[in-house]
Amino acid sequence: MNPIQISTNTTISKNAKILIAVAALGYFVDVYDLILFGVVRNPSLASFGLDKAQQLSQGLTLFNIQMAGMLMGGILWGVWGDKKGRKSVLFGSILMYSTANALNGLIQDNAFLDAITQYGILRFIAGIGLAGELGAGITLVNETLPKEKRGIGALLIAGTGALGAVTAAVVGGYSKDPEWWRICYFIGGGMGLFLLILRFGTFESLLFQNVEKNVAKGNFFSLFTNWERFKKYFYCILIGLPVWFVVGILILAAPEMSKVLNVQGEILGGKTIMFCYAGLSLGDFLSGVVSQILKSRKKAVYIFIGLAIVFTIIYLNANGISANNFYILCFILGFFGGYWAVFVTMSSEQFGTNIRATVTTTVPNFVRGALIPITIGFKALIPSYGLVSSAMIVGAICYAAALWATSQIEETFTKDLDYVE
Repeated sequence: MNPIQISTNTTISKNAKILIAVAALGYFVDVYDLILFGVVRNPSLASFGLDKAQQLSQGLTLFNIQMAGMLMGGILWGVWGDKKGRKSVLFGSILMYSTANALNGLIQDNAFLDAITQYGILRFIAGIGLAGELGAGITLVNETLPKEKRGIGALLIAGTGALGAVTAAVVGGYSKDPEWWRICYFIGGGMGLFLLILRFGTFESLLFQNVEKNVAKGNFFSLFTNWERFKKYFYCILIGLPVWFVVGILILAAPEMSKVLNVQGEILGGKTIMFCYAGLSLGDFLSGVVSQILKSRKKAVYIFIGLAIVFTIIYLNANGISANNFYILCFILGFFGGYWAVFVTMSSEQFGTNIRATVTTTVPNFVRGALIPITIGFKALIPSYGLVSSAMIVGAICYAAALWATSQIEETFTKDLDYVE
């Protein structure tokens, strides 16, 4: 590993604060656009004549298409960030997903493509764009802030970003107009294109600029050619699985789950997302604070995963509870699934500058992409075990994998990032 000279100053400069603000607002728009489909899934698909059963089936298919786009985008933007710079990803990714979301509001059946096919294409393109935002922002902030302050920057970015989902839920439920979902997409696209202007004030990471020209940068395949490096990378992915198990299974399927649990009152998908992400936002802040207090990323992750397990068991055994209490459980699940900031920061800190953007961008998107096999496994188990037991089985696997992986990686709270692989 080759050292790179960096400043030992432990204060956060004005420019760094601006960078954090821009990255946080970018992730806010990113999460708004990412979650918006889950909020407007049923009304948007209903406007094209799909019934309730088709809305669920087609909705999961479109969501998986979006996740597939994020898998591909994670690799593309990660490699680009290590080869061309973190700042360029902040511009390119937001331009792509904002444009795709604005166009999403215009889809109609035409002579060339039916509306559902257009929907799938645009969700895939949006997914590619959405994949670059968090990784580039976290990498840039981590490489700019003093090591003692890295966790603060990450928790501000992730916590603010999670509020984007709350906003998506509020905006999505603002009107009963059957075509309101189109306006929601226009709002997301407009916010992103406006934020693009603000990004002209950002600056490139000095660590990235100081990497010697003869050092290989952004080699994604190098993560698989060294056994120790691959194991570390794989562990990072496993640590994040519970977050998307909670969001992708327990929350997105909450309306159907509530019926099996005989919840007293109607459970609305948009409202469960709003409560969950309100919890995620608060949890991201608190998990970052806990990490700073304990001076440990791993201890914060253990605490949050452990409590998430407890409340998952309570959620899946909450027979006959009121709708209000069910929503409270969604909030609590989101809260203890809110170690996303710590998880992404920890992943970023595991690797050298020449491949850090690749890792920081691909890991969270591979976690999101893991929702595809998680969903497939969940759906495959339902005919034999039902919704609740299937969720318990899948959840047990995700939580066990995350706890084991956390035990295998190094503590990175005080780790210097001035090296290359």
